[in-house]
Amino acid sequence: MAGKDRAADLLRNTTERVIVSEADNKRILRKIDLAILPIMLGVYFLQQLDKSTLSYASVFGLIADAHLGGQDYSWLGSIVYIAQLVMQPVIAYFLVKLPTGKFAALMVLCWGVVLSCMAVANNFKGLLATRFFLGCFEASVAPTFIAITQMWWRRSEQTNRNASWYAMNGVTNMVGSLLAYGLGHIHSSKLHSYQIIFLACGLLTVLFSVVVFLFMPDSPVDAKFLNDHDKVLAVERLRANQMGVVSTEWKWEHVTESLLDIKTWCWFALIFSISIPSGGITTFGPLIVNSFGFNAFNTILLNIPFGAVQIVATMGGAAFATWNKRKGPALALLCIPPIAGIVMLLCIKHTAANRGPLLVGYYLISFYPGISPLIYSWSSQNTAGETKKKTTTAILFIGQSAGNIIGPHLYTTAEKPLYRRGLISNLVLFVVLVIIVTFTTLYLMFLNKRHASRRVALGKSAVILDRSMMNSQERAISDEFDEGTGSEIVVGEKAFDDITDLKNEDFIFVY
Repeated sequence: MAGKDRAADLLRNTTERVIVSEADNKRILRKIDLAILPIMLGVYFLQQLDKSTLSYASVFGLIADAHLGGQDYSWLGSIVYIAQLVMQPVIAYFLVKLPTGKFAALMVLCWGVVLSCMAVANNFKGLLATRFFLGCFEASVAPTFIAITQMWWRRSEQTNRNASWYAMNGVTNMVGSLLAYGLGHIHSSKLHSYQIIFLACGLLTVLFSVVVFLFMPDSPVDAKFLNDHDKVLAVERLRANQMGVVSTEWKWEHVTESLLDIKTWCWFALIFSISIPSGGITTFGPLIVNSFGFNAFNTILLNIPFGAVQIVATMGGAAFATWNKRKGPALALLCIPPIAGIVMLLCIKHTAANRGPLLVGYYLISFYPGISPLIYSWSSQNTAGETKKKTTTAILFIGQSAGNIIGPHLYTTAEKPLYRRGLISNLVLFVVLVIIVTFTTLYLMFLNKRHASRRVALGKSAVILDRSMMNSQERAISDEFDEGTGSEIVVGEKAFDDITDLKNEDFIFVY
């Protein structure tokens, strides 16, 4: 049927009545987690590792050897995000039209090759060019992973899965710091330490692209690790999401709706506000620690606890949001530690005696990575329609890229050791984040009330159960109630019709 989701074709061609028992649900979920999630974790780890090679290289002499001065180093941090910003509309189109798994594998291969080539770049122009192409290919990773998360997991499961792959930021800070520490001790007459780092990380990425190509399926409909019956169950269990699974038809009306949807610009404002601090701290983090009076190797090692805190904040924030079934409170709470940490760095004198408190302040700032995956989940769980999902995600990452471009330029090496301008601007933005979260929550509540009124006008119940956000115990209670009353409520009639969240009156917004 033209315009419909491929999942609709799969379900229409099955002759059996499809009922997903709780035992089936757990079995299918376990298969999906074991087959899909490890690949996502590996790719995101490598992306963050490859992106972080610049900051590691900065403490091993890259700035001096490449004769970087003024804003040169800041531009090397920003150029990746300029490339990502430019590429987002193209990525959105490709994610609708191309097989997701094969597209992901090609992008991983290309950025691995580019990173390897950075080893031969020895001046600002060469580094700028390779960093630009690195950004072009890496631009696809997070949007692709959001699309994969939407097509494989229920909404109640998505927040923890998004957090899992995003938490690889923290793992990168820990493992990457140790890797950079080890590679930095390799002495070569032909290669500098930072060139060895670029080459090793790049070749590792190229090798992993083969794993992605061989084992990442394009959708549940195409998954080789599921038999025909399990494919049907994997699709049916997503019905309550009201979001569809996969469609290759690009719909311009979805693009228009996404651009006119107030929600879209809420996501944009949220991610833009967190990405400015993120961009600056990611690029200048090791230099901030270095300004406390530590040498190059100790600076690298002291970044390890930063990564550990990131993991705790990311997974803890996701677990709280999943338990609470609300993103707003979790986002607001995650803004508090960075605010405290920035105040500490601004108020405590940068002396050798204050190294301990300064490090504590720096580690408190490292709670901020828990915010971005919650925004990803909040956006993706409140958007339906294949083209609209991809367009909204593209706008989200344009906002992220723009924030990451601006972030490093609020810091400059001329302001060391205090970096006051960057830290004060970051402090203001964390406060702004809390305000935007409050507005977004109220707007989503308004949309739910509007959909309830539409359902009543169509002769439906004003209140419907959102099974996509239920845990296993809640689903069991709901099933027992339905059996006890003899009722069979049809949910998700339009789930696989590839229509948008604003057009589907049965869609329930998650705030």
